[in-house]
Order: sequence, then C-alpha cells, then structure tokens
Amino acid sequence: MREAGVLREGGVLPEERVRREGGVSREGWCMVRDERRRVPLLAVAHGSRDPRSAAAVEALFDRVRALRPRADVRVSYLDHTSPSAGDALAALAAEGAGEAVVLPALLTAAYHSKVDLPRVLERAGEAEPWVRIRYADTLGPHSGLVAAAERRLAEAGATADPDTVLVVASAGSSDPSANATVESVAAELAARGPWREAVAAFASAARPTPAEAVAAAYARGARRVVVSTYLLAPGFFADRVREQAEAEGATAVSEALGAAPELAEIVWERYGAALAARRVPV
Repeated sequence: MREAGVLREGGVLPEERVRREGGVSREGWCMVRDERRRVPLLAVAHGSRDPRSAAAVEALFDRVRALRPRADVRVSYLDHTSPSAGDALAALAAEGAGEAVVLPALLTAAYHSKVDLPRVLERAGEAEPWVRIRYADTLGPHSGLVAAAERRLAEAGATADPDTVLVVASAGSSDPSANATVESVAAELAARGPWREAVAAFASAARPTPAEAVAAAYARGARRVVVSTYLLAPGFFADRVREQAEAEGATAVSEALGAAPELAEIVWERYGAALAARRVPV
C-alpha cells in the first residue's frame, strides 16, 4: 500500500518523515489530511462584456464563501471574462488538486451546460488527466430560485394580487427544455400567487418576447403587469428585458437574481450532491 503523504516542492514525503522533519503532531497531520480532502468548487458562469455581470457573479460567490469560510471556492467563465474554465482547472492542477467539483452557474440546462462546458472540460481533462472532475447540476430548476425571484419582485415593489399579471422573463434558448424550465417557474410563481396569471417570456431565441408578453397581458384586461428578470446577472439581456417591458408600460421590473441568499444555498446543495454521487457503489 502506498504511504500517506503531502506534496512539497521536493516531492511526496511519507507521513512519518513529515512529522519528523516538520515537527507535525499526529493531530496536526490529521488536520493536514482533512484539508487535502476538501474538494475545490469551481463555478463556471457564462461571462459578459458588461462588467456588471462579473461583479454580480463575484458577489454571489462571496456569499457562497461566507457560508463555508474554509472551502476553496473559485469562479471562472465561458466567455468574455477571465479566468476561463480551462485556465482555472489548470491552476488547480498546478496546485496539486486531484479532484474538483465543477458547477455550471446557470439557471437552466441548455447548450452551455450540455455542450459548451463539457467540451471545455474534455479538453481540460486531456491536458490535466490526473484531476478528477465532478460535474454538478446547473442551479436550476430549483424551488430556491422561485423564492429568489419573489425576493427580487418584493424589492421592486411588486406584490401578487388578482389584478396583476406576472411575466417571468429569461434570456431564452434554442433548447425547448430550457424554455420549459422557465415556464415551470412561471407556473410555480402563479401557484404561490395570487397573481391574475404568470407567463414566461424570452429576450432571445423564443417567444413571446418581454414586450409581447406585457402587451398581451394588458390586452387581456390586466390592470398591472410586473416583470421578474429571471437572469443570474445584469447585462445585455437584463437591459433588453427592462427596456422592452417598460416600453410597453410594465408597472415594475425586478433586478436579476444576483447574490440572493437562496442561490448561495443552492450552490452548496449542488456541490454536496456532486460529491455524494462519487460514493455510490459501482
């Protein structure tokens, strides 16, 4: 059996030698091993040219770190913002990490989580084959996101009532299942109401657009229409949602979910599930 050891510049030193040379007690050695067993969490967000987006993502993961101050939590991006997911994984490998949980910081499972990010991880695995990657689920769907959406609506002064229609506006996707997830969020918010109704809208790739959804709600007799910005961070799509909704007379438009505390809790739930999956006998 291979001896337990820690990695130093000179290589892997057996436990007894570490205690002898470094004066580490058995209790201290156990603490070292416990620390090394902590698996880093690498979040991968979409990325944006708009600096507000990265700032919101970083604020969310500051909240994530605050929940577990001893955890190794890192943030990377698929596009526009540094570090890239590949660079972040290379950095973990260079630091001696043997395992990492990669979490897509995305609200729905669509192209980026199903195709784009897996390709990035495949390339990273070829470059760093000794780092075992645990792929966590996307943030949504999750009831905590519904609660976060309600939080942002309340902050915008929007309250549920039978004369008000709620529009849940997301970025939109060419993947029907991702759009169906947003529709399910609208349905859950409607059930938690009492809204007149709740409908989904999409800033791109699908319909109705936010403008169409707001206009249609007024045409059906709504006295007020409020819009939930069902996006992780501010930026291009959040601006489009607000501009379209306000142009059609929306009463209120919420901010993106951002660093809502519910999202931080979901991150650790996804992390725990990814780690638990490795313990399933095969």
